[in-house]
Amino acid sequence: MIDLRSDTVTKPTTAMRKAMAEAEVGDDVFGDDPTVNRLEARCAELSGKEAALFVPSGTMANQIAIRVHTRPGDEVLMESGAHPFNHEAGGAAVISGVQIRTVPGERGILSELDVVRALRPANVHFAPATLLCVEDTSNRGGGSVYPLERLMALAETARQHRLSTHLDGARAFNAVVASGISLGERYRSYDTISFCFSKGLGAPVGSVLCGPRDLLELGRRVRKMLGGGLRQAGILAAGAHFALDHHIDRLAEDHALAIEIAKGLRDRGFAVSPPETNMVYVPVQNASQTEQKLATAGVRCLAVAPDCLRLVTHLDVPTSALSTILQAFAHATPE
Repeated sequence: MIDLRSDTVTKPTTAMRKAMAEAEVGDDVFGDDPTVNRLEARCAELSGKEAALFVPSGTMANQIAIRVHTRPGDEVLMESGAHPFNHEAGGAAVISGVQIRTVPGERGILSELDVVRALRPANVHFAPATLLCVEDTSNRGGGSVYPLERLMALAETARQHRLSTHLDGARAFNAVVASGISLGERYRSYDTISFCFSKGLGAPVGSVLCGPRDLLELGRRVRKMLGGGLRQAGILAAGAHFALDHHIDRLAEDHALAIEIAKGLRDRGFAVSPPETNMVYVPVQNASQTEQKLATAGVRCLAVAPDCLRLVTHLDVPTSALSTILQAFAHATPE
């Protein structure tokens, strides 16, 4: 079975498992886990921020960021396909007491004008907007990558309007590899940035939130409040270290395979847009039915809309799988 449902389905490699088994550990809630401490210092340096906080998931990283940037009754702006609005179970309302105002973009990408148009004047009737969240790459935008100039312009627009900024970089390293621009350079204009180890980087668990030290000290308390204070977390952090050491450059292989899948499907008559990273969105007439037929043919994917499938390449899908994937589509969607 070829599993293209998500890059979250990756399993740790044998070498990663060995590194995790041999990790030096301590009680991270007491600040005593040396492997976690090294990971947080490393991620702070990579992102160009003062500090970093290791957390169990990307959702927790985003929710902590929203919590430390806002007060109850505030409004948070983000693109309409953004993860905190669509896939985090209403956490912003429960945890932070804020409302999310969605802003339609183009393939998940916002412009400065989009943000300005969404802002409302200071008025007792309106929730004050205090935070702009940006997602790079944009999942529901098809794995699209923000141009560096757009990222910087959005951050500057937010500053001009007294908004804090958070960058949801769940797949930030896909953007780094696709653009050739380092993590610190791409996101230096943002107050906080999160990125995930358990998606394209292939670790089993973990994300990190990077930003100013004072905000992350508050974030550490919020993490504890949410039940994210782990003990001998160095076992997990070792997987993240291994991923940073070995699995960043190879993301280019996932991008190349996604391009080949899209090309093969276009040759077979599917209206597939060329992917920018590791996601292929395929328009079909009956997505749920086609998903089931593809699974029967040995390829798993996700129906993300009634008329659209998502295929995500990752380190557990070899290049040799291309012919099987295309044959499965020929079987599931006969002419």
